[in-house]
Amino acid sequence: MTARRQGMTALTLRERLALRVGMRLALALTLALTLATALNALPAAFAATPPAAALPALSPADQQRADKLAHGLRCLVCQNQTLADSNAPLAHDMRNLIHAQLAEGRSDAQIMRFFEDRYGDFVRYDPPFKPITWLLWLGPFALLALGFWVLLRTLKRRAGARAPLTADERARAARFLDTGS
Repeated sequence: MTARRQGMTALTLRERLALRVGMRLALALTLALTLATALNALPAAFAATPPAAALPALSPADQQRADKLAHGLRCLVCQNQTLADSNAPLAHDMRNLIHAQLAEGRSDAQIMRFFEDRYGDFVRYDPPFKPITWLLWLGPFALLALGFWVLLRTLKRRAGARAPLTADERARAARFLDTGS
């Protein structure tokens, strides 16, 4: 049986050729749009932070401040490392931002506020104690207290659940202790 007899339509040579051309055209258009978007975003990516060579030299005191700030901020790529410890490109860019802002004369609080405004409280390695972070700060202690309460309650139930020994059980225990069997 042919495909036409089963109710299925077979594509003609012209239809298959049109389908291939259409698919290739769609792929080419997708690639062109992706490339255009990437090239459009490229200057913005490089303009966000000045290259390390373009950054002015910092005084030793400002360099210590930069190190302190880098140790107080979290790498958003690594998440369990500070900016100072991370080798991620984003961490490098963030360290350059710290350097540039210190060179502009901004205070540590202004720089921290800049990163908090840009990335949220998560960027700080020690998040502030405020209502939105209460669960983060108090959660471990609450879970510890809950675990302790469950332990005490379980121990009390076990202690109260034991029935006193009957006379037969006492006699058997005494024989066991006396003879060892």
